[in-house]
Amino acid sequence: MEGTRSRSLETSSPNGSVVLPAAENVQGILSVSAREEESETTVPSAPVQLEESHVNASLESDSATKSGTPTSEVLAEESPQDDHDESKSSPPPIPPKGAADQVHPSSPAMQARSTETVGSEGGRSQPPFRASPPLSTLHKRSLTVSRGHTVSVVLISSALEIILGSKEAKRSVPLHDSAQVALDMIRAGQGGDKPREIFEPLRLACETRSEKLMIASLDCISKLISYSFFAGESSKLPLSSPPPSPALHPRRSIGALQSSNSQTSLVDLVVHTITSCHSETTPESVSLQVVKALLALVLSPTIYVHHSSLLKAVRTVYNVFLLSTDPVNQMVAQGGLTQMVHHIFARCGTSNVDDVVETSSLRPSVSADTLSTSVYATSGPESRRSSLVSGQPEPRSSLEHSQPLSEATQERDENPLPSSDKGASLSRAEAAATTSENGLQSAIETSETAGPRVERPTSGSTPPANGHQDRVLTAHDMFVKDAFLVFRSLCKLTMKPLNSESEHDLKSHAMRSKLLSLHLVLTVLNSHMQLIVDPAAIIYSASSHDAMTFVQAINQHLCLCLSRNAVSPVLQVFEVSVEIFWRVLSGMRTKLKKEIEVLLHEIFIPIMEMRTSTLKQKAVILAMLSRLCQDPQALVELYLNYDCDSEAVDNIYERLMTVTSKIATLPYAMSQSKGNDPSSPAVTPQTKAQNSATHASGAIPVPGMVDTSTIGLSEGQLRRQGLECLVCILRSLVAWGTNMGKTPTDSILETARVQTGDEHEAMSSDPSLDRAANSSGNLETSRQLTPDTADDPTRFENAKQKKTALLEGIRKFNFKPKRGIQYLVGAGFIPSSSASDIARFLLTTDGLNKAMIGEYLGEGDEVNVAVMHAFVDFLDFRNLDFLAALRLFLQAFRLPGEAQKIDRFMLKFAERYIAGNPHTPFKNADTAYVLAYSTIMLNTDAHSPQVKHRMTKSDFVRNNRGINDGEDLPEAFLLAIFDEIQNNEIRMKDEVDMVNLPVTGAGIANALANVGRDLQKEAYILQLSGMANKTEALFRTLMRSQRRSRAAEQFFSASHFVHVRPMFEVAWISFLAGLSGPLQNTDDLEVVELCLDGFKNAIRIACFFDLELQRNAFVTTLAKFTFLNNLGEMKAKNMEAIKTLLDVAVNEGNNLKGSWRDVLSCVSQLEHMQVITSGVEVSDAKKGRARKLPAEELANESRSTHITVAADMVFSFSQYLSGTAIVDFVRSLCDVSWEEIQSSGLSQHPRLFSLQKLVEISYYNMNRIRLEWSNLWDILGEHFNQVCCHSNLHVGFFALDSLRQLSMRFLEKEELPHFKFQKDFLKPFEHTMVHNPNPDIRDMVLQCLQQMIQARVQNMRSGWRTMLGVFAAASKALTERIANSAFEIVTKVNKDHFAAIVRYGAFADLTVCITEFCKVSKYQKLSLLAIAMLRGVIPVMLTCPECGLRSESQSTSEDGMIRFWFPVLFGFYDIIMNGEDLEVRRLALDSLFTTLKTHGTSFPVEFWDTICRELLFPIFAVLKSSRDLSRFSTQEDMSVWLSTTMIQALRDLVDLYTFYYDMLERFLDGLLDLLCVCICQGLWRFISYGKENDTLARIGTSCLQQFLENNVQKLDATRWERVVSTFIKLFRTTTPHQLFDEGLRVEIEGGTPEITDSNDSQGQSILPAPLTPTTSEQVPGEAKFSASDRRRIFKQIIVKCVLQLLLIEMTNDLLRNDAVYATIPPDQLLRLMGVLDHSYQFARMFNDDKELRTGLWKTVGFMKHLPNLLKQESSSAATLVHVLLRMYFDERPEHQSARPQIAERLLPLALNVLSDYVRLRADTQAKNIAAWTPVVTEIIDGFCRFDSRAFAKYLPVVYPICTSLLARDVAPEVRLGLKRYFERVGYTQGIMEAP
Repeated sequence: MEGTRSRSLETSSPNGSVVLPAAENVQGILSVSAREEESETTVPSAPVQLEESHVNASLESDSATKSGTPTSEVLAEESPQDDHDESKSSPPPIPPKGAADQVHPSSPAMQARSTETVGSEGGRSQPPFRASPPLSTLHKRSLTVSRGHTVSVVLISSALEIILGSKEAKRSVPLHDSAQVALDMIRAGQGGDKPREIFEPLRLACETRSEKLMIASLDCISKLISYSFFAGESSKLPLSSPPPSPALHPRRSIGALQSSNSQTSLVDLVVHTITSCHSETTPESVSLQVVKALLALVLSPTIYVHHSSLLKAVRTVYNVFLLSTDPVNQMVAQGGLTQMVHHIFARCGTSNVDDVVETSSLRPSVSADTLSTSVYATSGPESRRSSLVSGQPEPRSSLEHSQPLSEATQERDENPLPSSDKGASLSRAEAAATTSENGLQSAIETSETAGPRVERPTSGSTPPANGHQDRVLTAHDMFVKDAFLVFRSLCKLTMKPLNSESEHDLKSHAMRSKLLSLHLVLTVLNSHMQLIVDPAAIIYSASSHDAMTFVQAINQHLCLCLSRNAVSPVLQVFEVSVEIFWRVLSGMRTKLKKEIEVLLHEIFIPIMEMRTSTLKQKAVILAMLSRLCQDPQALVELYLNYDCDSEAVDNIYERLMTVTSKIATLPYAMSQSKGNDPSSPAVTPQTKAQNSATHASGAIPVPGMVDTSTIGLSEGQLRRQGLECLVCILRSLVAWGTNMGKTPTDSILETARVQTGDEHEAMSSDPSLDRAANSSGNLETSRQLTPDTADDPTRFENAKQKKTALLEGIRKFNFKPKRGIQYLVGAGFIPSSSASDIARFLLTTDGLNKAMIGEYLGEGDEVNVAVMHAFVDFLDFRNLDFLAALRLFLQAFRLPGEAQKIDRFMLKFAERYIAGNPHTPFKNADTAYVLAYSTIMLNTDAHSPQVKHRMTKSDFVRNNRGINDGEDLPEAFLLAIFDEIQNNEIRMKDEVDMVNLPVTGAGIANALANVGRDLQKEAYILQLSGMANKTEALFRTLMRSQRRSRAAEQFFSASHFVHVRPMFEVAWISFLAGLSGPLQNTDDLEVVELCLDGFKNAIRIACFFDLELQRNAFVTTLAKFTFLNNLGEMKAKNMEAIKTLLDVAVNEGNNLKGSWRDVLSCVSQLEHMQVITSGVEVSDAKKGRARKLPAEELANESRSTHITVAADMVFSFSQYLSGTAIVDFVRSLCDVSWEEIQSSGLSQHPRLFSLQKLVEISYYNMNRIRLEWSNLWDILGEHFNQVCCHSNLHVGFFALDSLRQLSMRFLEKEELPHFKFQKDFLKPFEHTMVHNPNPDIRDMVLQCLQQMIQARVQNMRSGWRTMLGVFAAASKALTERIANSAFEIVTKVNKDHFAAIVRYGAFADLTVCITEFCKVSKYQKLSLLAIAMLRGVIPVMLTCPECGLRSESQSTSEDGMIRFWFPVLFGFYDIIMNGEDLEVRRLALDSLFTTLKTHGTSFPVEFWDTICRELLFPIFAVLKSSRDLSRFSTQEDMSVWLSTTMIQALRDLVDLYTFYYDMLERFLDGLLDLLCVCICQGLWRFISYGKENDTLARIGTSCLQQFLENNVQKLDATRWERVVSTFIKLFRTTTPHQLFDEGLRVEIEGGTPEITDSNDSQGQSILPAPLTPTTSEQVPGEAKFSASDRRRIFKQIIVKCVLQLLLIEMTNDLLRNDAVYATIPPDQLLRLMGVLDHSYQFARMFNDDKELRTGLWKTVGFMKHLPNLLKQESSSAATLVHVLLRMYFDERPEHQSARPQIAERLLPLALNVLSDYVRLRADTQAKNIAAWTPVVTEIIDGFCRFDSRAFAKYLPVVYPICTSLLARDVAPEVRLGLKRYFERVGYTQGIMEAP
């Protein structure tokens, strides 16, 4: 024992001191009087059947064995070893090793055997199953008691003989007599049914206080209890609610006591007797027997102790532990106490009794096996020796290391009190202790009165008529009440304050008491949480008859226990408090939602944030948080119920993440070696290492407690613990979020394994995720696969947004109140802008700054004043004294500093106070106003450090004289106010709670004064005190609100995985900071591994929920930590980061999206590093800088199998990526590849790693579905386009060769008809041929294609089209070698594979390809060969079966025409239009029209329509649009083309129309329009570009004339009408009306303003525009044309004039053609004569206007003579005269009928001509005379041909003119005509005779 005691002292905890309650209060708490126990009503809702086993003895056995003293022998040393009674139910401790052969009468084995012998309560006995003494012997040595139990006679008689032999028996007659009577009864075999008589001498012996007698009696009582000796009577007594305590009174004599025993329950009497044996002076041996007896009694399955007696038993064992100095007794008492508490709670959970407790309902235990288990006991190795204690540790870790503590709280009465009175006195003591505490305890008592605590009705009172009072209590009801009373008492014990001495002395009674009670509370919560939260465990109030669950009943006590002990500076107390809170958080969070929030917000999180808190405290809380994080559901529910709840004052989850992140990133004061920082323990709870001091301290080992001895030893260790916590949180989020919503394609590694069935050893799945899954294995079994319908993520998301908006509004208000109010009203948090709504919000909303509330309410604006009045009106000052009302008023806001604002506040306060308190000494509100103001001034004066001369009482009284309507207030009233203000400053609660660090001044004096002071601890204690006060105040408010509402806070259970998304979104910055900080600042590989594990989990969450910003942030950060861009600084941790990044790529590839870019960049840099470190020379873009290489071991590791295989898996596993993921992967790899090439493109050995990998992944993914592959090739093709055209030949060759390999592989796959995958795949070859000018590259392209044709021609489908496109592009190569090679390939393809080309739809591409070779100008030979090939295609096409064309076929489909004929014809057309060689163009033109003439008969009309519209007419489009001129590089080229190719084309076109007139007549309008344009535009070009271009216009007119002459017989009247309309259009269009424009006749005077003209100065429009500008373009009258404008405009006039002449000549020629004249209808001929007449009149008018001509001559300035239209006038007149005369003399009927119309036109014309001719002057107008002479001659001849009648009719008019001609010198032909005319006149007039 001495050794044990010394060990206890040596192993006491060195960690700080504790303060525990005074010893005097312990007994008062544990002892509950009958009056109090009635107030703690505990009535269950449904009784349950009682199980048959409740007892365990392992605790005592372990304690005794480890202490060095055989406790079992101590407790059983006087037990009769020869007793074989098997009715024991409460075994004493198991004997130590070596005593196993002894059969202990109280052992479980004996108990089992007694059950078998005695049988059940129903009277059935069973034969024993073991060897036993003869039955006769047994009857002689045993006594039968009630219910068939037997008890050893020797056991009782030996004790009675000791009593009788003692001197005390000789002195005390009652003792002697009762002992003698009992002994006689025993010896006579009687007394079994009279337990009171047997018990009486034992009771009296205990009262003698003789150690020997007390030991003997207590031992005997213990054995009798074990043999159920007292079960009979106790079972027969009906149970009340609650059962009465023994009705014993102090100072009562023994006789009186005996007389009262008959009314007292025997069990209560036994309890009282045993407990009375213990006091502060009790010998240790007696104390041991007391513990033994009480333990047997409480654990007995047949004897039930309830309520006050139970509490008394527990209290006594508790006091034995505190008061005993023997370590053995301490261990036994502690173990017994633990066992009692476990049993009290365990029997509540195992009871199944439904009927009223009776004798028959209580059964003894039947098996020793059941004794070792409990409904709450855990399974596994740790619970092999456990019984009622859930998860009780194995013997070595039992109670050996508890902290030694003691407490002297036993009441010190020299004479022990009887039960009832002593209980009453203890109850009063407890009440006194309760009221002495800081106010919250009174609130608890109040709540108990309203809830479960009610006073016992007096004997004369009448119970209420309703409620639950008539309920008959079941065993379960009684057990639940017992459990509640014990738990409440333990909680109250934990709340006793510690003085400063106790805080520093871990062995003090107060400290030991507190630690023991805390551990017992923790034990209960750890082992019996199911009972605590069981809704069936209901307590009914005996007074109010309200039902309350167990958790509601203990709520207030448990929360108060936590709030007081969690702020303890004693480390041991703090640790246990945190453990208790963890149990509350893990098991009761659904029941105590608001309470947990208060504790977290006010205590635990602030402690983590405080600078003054110790590392150990932060570490303990972090350990608890780590355990919380191992339960993903708890973590998610923390977010849902606090962060998404607008009623919660704080975002608990978000704040926890922030604090944890800050701890993980604490600044590094100095680099610490790994050896200095012990490693952080795993977050998995472990049982503390035990030592021999545990029992002495009161600490009880509880399963699941974290071993805190190894944490919080340094800042580095705390940082690591915070990091571990962050990683654990991320693992939980992964386990909850991604595992529940997992799809088969979430991990490409899993997909790969599923598809391949291979186990890749080099890269396994993420081990951290496996750990997360294992750590949350319990979650997976309980979590629902289908989320609850109530768990709607959208609802919580909206709630979170609403709360965020509210917090933003509060933030705005705290910064700018008015702006905040506007925001809150707009957001709907304040219902309206009314003053009452705003005031209610300001008064009831948490988080608002009280100073800002005061500022807002104090403003003088009308709105603010109204809000302030409404705000004060909400405060209730009724029935409050003046100062209390003022304090309440000033707590709602902070009073502003301005006097005016204070004045407004005080006025309203006074008004409100007087209205609510009419019976005050104030006569009016002015008095209250002045006094309030004065009180505030007094408060400032008394407590401001700046005031030197403070106000005295007399000053205060004097200041307030006469303020009560001219009278004085009572002086006592004023002095009371003064005293209270002096003693209790009016301060805001926030100010009271805020405690600043002690400020120490400078100087030696201050330094010496602070020597030995722990200023940080002092500040911490002050802060803790403020936290405790604030927390208790919040609990007080919470309890009041809960009593009013009677409704618990709704707790939301989590079941949906989507909640992880917003949880990660709100905390990802904290995660990133917490992980990246340690990763950057440390080289410890274990810490690095943790950080990287966190990165992997964070990336997995971000990827799974597609959080782009977060994913990019984590992946980018991780990529930067690889240091691959700074090899010289690389360390081992950077290599680990590389591995992690590769793991992420393999496991999260399907969701990386844009982050692939960072991953693949690192892979590229990794390969670069491997190349550099292997010694290969790599060109560096940054020349001149020495390259830093990494360490050799890092270089070797970079080439290790793990990294190499992992990097390769990134690419090889790409085939398992999803359809969208592979697109992101390829796009990123292309970008990285291009970066590589650009960075090293100038070197001889460029980096092509990523390009090579692109080729590899193309191979891997070649078997993807076409849709996915098309998306891939869109990206890959573009990249190959870029790379193949790179200036570096090495890059281009590698890319082309790679592309060739891919193409060969791709062409192995069959392509169905009408698809174009091959075509798209081969596009990069075409792009390279077009855009890469290097001949070597182009030659390689041709070689690649030629090889593909040779090897894969049988699989070629749509690829033909791209190939032919490549060959066509090669024709434009500047190197003849390339063009020739390409043409050779095309020739061979055309020859060998024409059918395949046609079959797979590439015929048009073939013709285009050949056409491109035809258009080459540099290689005429090649062009001529190509056009020959194109012409040769036609016969092959016609005979090819795939084309389906036959030359003799006349009914070929339109589709065949378009597919085959049109490409060939279009090829000819293309050559005509774009061929650069004239000979080639000529051949093409000839081929085109020859082909049309040869095969046109088989073309359908629709196809002819297409030919005309698409091929023939567009040849002449250059005449219509200037856009078509862009294809000519020079003016000369255009002129040549126009004068050669187009003229020939026009002639061929006219010839084709003539050839196929019947088929093409429907397109006659188009031809006529074309000829019109050709005539007009051609003449314009003649004027613009020179005389050499006049051929076009003349050819146009010639073609028109030729067409009409050749087809004159085919034109019907309708067609003639269209032809004549064309002529009319031509004449009208070419009439030069601009000649009469006044602007051209303005004299040139100085500079003239420039006038813009819409006409094309180059003459490129179809028809010249009018000379006169439009109205909007008219210039003012004084504006003049410039000389250049006039010149240009006059050229346009000349063009029109020339065109008129050409038209007149063509008309004249046509009409002089007899065939034309004969077919044209007369009406159309008259129309044509009309337009000719108009031309004549226009020319005659111009020629007659000499002034106009002179003006033009002067204006233009470049003409030698006056301008005139003589030729136009004379030509048109000659044609008119000729045609009209011919029509006049035409004998056809239709002409004869039109003769009057002809005469009407002919006669005026002839007369005008003759008259004008007469006026001509021979000297100056010789040309005119020469021009008009033929016309005059024809006119005169025509007159001569008139018949007699007509001649005579016109004779009077014509004759004078002809006579006038005689006076002139006329030409001979005119004279000859005159001769004939005059002869005819002679004949007509009879002057001459006709011949």
